[in-house]
Amino acid sequence: MPQIVQFTSPRHVEVVDQPHVDLRPGQVRIRTSYSGISAGTELTAYRGTNPYLNRDWDADLRLFVAGTSGLRYPIAGLGYSEVGEVVEVLADEPAPGDPEVGQQVWGIWGHRGEAVLPLEKVRGCVLPEGLDPVAATFARVGAVALNGVLAADIHLSEVVAIFGQGVLGLLATRLAQLSGATVVAVDTLPSRLAKAKEYGAAHTIDAAADDVALALRGLTDGRGADVAIEISGHYPALHDAIRAVAVDGRVVASGFYQGDGAGLRLGDEFHHNRVRIVSSQIGGVPPELAGRWNQARLNQAFLGLAQQGAVDPVGLVTHVIAVEEAAAAFAMLDHRPQEALQVVLKFS
Repeated sequence: MPQIVQFTSPRHVEVVDQPHVDLRPGQVRIRTSYSGISAGTELTAYRGTNPYLNRDWDADLRLFVAGTSGLRYPIAGLGYSEVGEVVEVLADEPAPGDPEVGQQVWGIWGHRGEAVLPLEKVRGCVLPEGLDPVAATFARVGAVALNGVLAADIHLSEVVAIFGQGVLGLLATRLAQLSGATVVAVDTLPSRLAKAKEYGAAHTIDAAADDVALALRGLTDGRGADVAIEISGHYPALHDAIRAVAVDGRVVASGFYQGDGAGLRLGDEFHHNRVRIVSSQIGGVPPELAGRWNQARLNQAFLGLAQQGAVDPVGLVTHVIAVEEAAAAFAMLDHRPQEALQVVLKFS
């Protein structure tokens, strides 16, 4: 029987049998092969820090308001990096781009062994020819990184500092290099800085050992980085990113920040250097690109780069773990993040 991963309470994970769902017209049944774990967004639900657990998101007002009717434990099937085989389709008139039985598709349906989805959710999502199915689990993650790079508005030969060299940061490092930037990778883990060199960083800075802003000035004749992308989701790193850029520089905040902004001092360099902070979030593309780009194009563009070999997402996978061991996988990411980059759950 297919299985599903659920958080029963903060830091408690169960893998339970998934109930059978009958297929209705216009739907597709997918048997999951792999599902990637997001070490950012998913860990906020795992730890109990996700804002949706404590407040309601009013989609009309675009505000968090008092209430707790949103996300509640048990949280079942969280996840947004899936790939699987189409095993059943029920459609009277197939449309162009509809997947066929036996084909592999990518999409978002969470850590569940089987998904029943409307056909339009996976229309156009058949695995590109020759692409490793594990690479396809990066479609959404890669789109997040690409969205941040687009928001950075990088110009040829500019110095771009990327704070956080986890999976998203490493992908952003490679994408920024492909965009013509001289990338400076910033992290506190030597192993991740070494990986950043593999993914295109021209320079690395150990934030645990060096003053990042001073180091950036040393690399740029005292000017500072043209742009910084902060993708770790830590307030002190966001503060360092603000300090690292030049006067009138831009900081793209791509991380999912939690709680109060401890370590972020907006009266310092932010105020005196007129730094611009831009939020990048996968719910929308940079407004100046909205007429030409959308989420679907972000996904397809990233997978196209992976298919061409310009980006190597599979090279970031450090663990492929059976879904039955999901609790151990989340515990490792929570308590021993230095041991892993991308963790992928494998479904039998």
